[in-house]
This record gives sequence, C-alpha cells and structure tokens, in this order.
Amino acid sequence: MARPPESADSPSFPLPNGSLPKRARERAAIIAEFRAIIYRHFREHPRELPWRNTRNPYHVVVSEIMLQQTQVERVREKYGEFIAAFPDFPALARAPLREILLRWQGLGYNRRAIALRSIAQRVVEEFDGKLPSSPEVLATFPGIGSATAASIAVFAFSAPSAFIETNIRRVFIHFFFQGREHVKDREIIPLVEETLDRSDPRTWYCALMDYGVMLKKTHPNPNRKSAHYRRQAPFAGSNRQLRGLILRALTENPALTTPEIVNLVGRERERVEDNLNRLQREGFLTLKDGRFSLA
Repeated sequence: MARPPESADSPSFPLPNGSLPKRARERAAIIAEFRAIIYRHFREHPRELPWRNTRNPYHVVVSEIMLQQTQVERVREKYGEFIAAFPDFPALARAPLREILLRWQGLGYNRRAIALRSIAQRVVEEFDGKLPSSPEVLATFPGIGSATAASIAVFAFSAPSAFIETNIRRVFIHFFFQGREHVKDREIIPLVEETLDRSDPRTWYCALMDYGVMLKKTHPNPNRKSAHYRRQAPFAGSNRQLRGLILRALTENPALTTPEIVNLVGRERERVEDNLNRLQREGFLTLKDGRFSLA
C-alpha cells in the first residue's frame, strides 16, 4: 500500500464500475486502502478540538453553527465562553439577543446567532428541550441545511449520515477526481456514503476533515476543481462588515437613532438605512420612537 507523506502526492483511486465479483473485490480493496490512509494520518497527527470531546446535542449544535464559514481557531476561542454563558437550550432560548451578540462578537455572520437562539426556542417549545435526532427534522430548523443537519446527527447521535463540507470535499476530489474539473457534489456524495465507516462515523468524519485541513496546507487547493467553488468576496467595505458594525454599535448602546448609528459606523447614510431596514426585517432590530434597539 502506498503511504502518502504529507509532503508528497497521495495516490489517485479510480474506482472500477460494474457488479462482477472481481470488480467488487477491487472496489472493496480500494475503499479499505483509502480508509487506512485517512485513519493513519488521523492517528499520527491528532488535533484537540473541544467540541470533539462531547456528545451533548446542545454543545454539538453550537459548534456546528459556529463553524459555518468561520475558521476553527476563532471558534475555539469563543466556543467555551459561549457554552459557559448559555449552558443549555433553555438558557439560550430565554437570553436577550443583546447578550447573545456580545458573546458572538468576533465570529461574524451574526444572523447565525439569531438562528441559534431560534433553534433553542423551537427545541424548548416543540420538543420538550430535547434535540430531535432525525436529519430530516433537523433540516427544518433555522440556520440548519441538509449538510449541517447530517453533521449534527453524526456528532450528537453517531448516526451514519452522509454529508459534505469544504474539507471533506477537498479529500474526495484529491483522491478520486484527479485530472477532473467542475466536480459536482452529486458525484461526490455516493463516494462519501460508500466509504463511510458506519461502525464509528464520528471518528471517521473527524479523520476526513483533518486530512482535508492537511491537504489545504500542502497541496494546491483541490476545491478549486469543484463546480461549487466560489472565491469569498472581500470583507472590507462589504455589507457584511457594515451589518457587523451596526450590530456592535447597538450591542454597546441600548437604543440609537439613525444619525447616531451613521456617526458611529462611519458609513454613507443611504447604505446604513438600507441595512437597518434589512436587519429589522430579519428580526435583529426593533424600531420605537425613532430609535433602533436589538430585538
């Protein structure tokens, strides 16, 4: 078996098609080799991440929502603090948005904070405080798509669910689609299902993600070959940055007029007004007597 040092190219695994016994044996051997490579790297290069040490469904949900579009190191800094402030679904469900956003600062994409509180409220109100284990039900919660729902099911309930995130996508493109461009997720997901270690899906997905992190550091990014690859727009000067500035201003000040917010964030009034209206429609803000406050 070829062993792929982190500095060398890993082998490509073209899987044979067909149902003949020989091809089936070849396919099984390739999958076994693939798993061995992934697990070996995981054993030799362990990463300690706090959310990997828990099966608490609430802790898993918090980590999964935080990890959406946010770097692991930044989440590591905030995760423990957030759990300490809001230790369970009921505590988060009844917390004021202002307090939640104070703990969320630095993670970006603040709509995830309001989604997380909405998740907690629904768990308390509709499920007696217990997170449902079904990925299909989880996918109906705010801020949780099909991939996040499957990931929560895996890490909270050890469900053998198939999902793709950026590091997993990178691994499968690297091993199974070398020489290809515009690889679609619908081509990858059957391989994720076929190679899934159903005896221990939690460890398997951790190993896959860690291998993907290594690939990003040591190889030209295979995700550029994905049909779903999009370069992230610059943050500086973006509406995303402006929304964050507005929410921070209202986190630090209980109620502000539009001119006061314009002065604090230092942006054009028209852009500020547009974003204030959007934040109000999305449930972040309320307007009373000409002053905006966090909902």
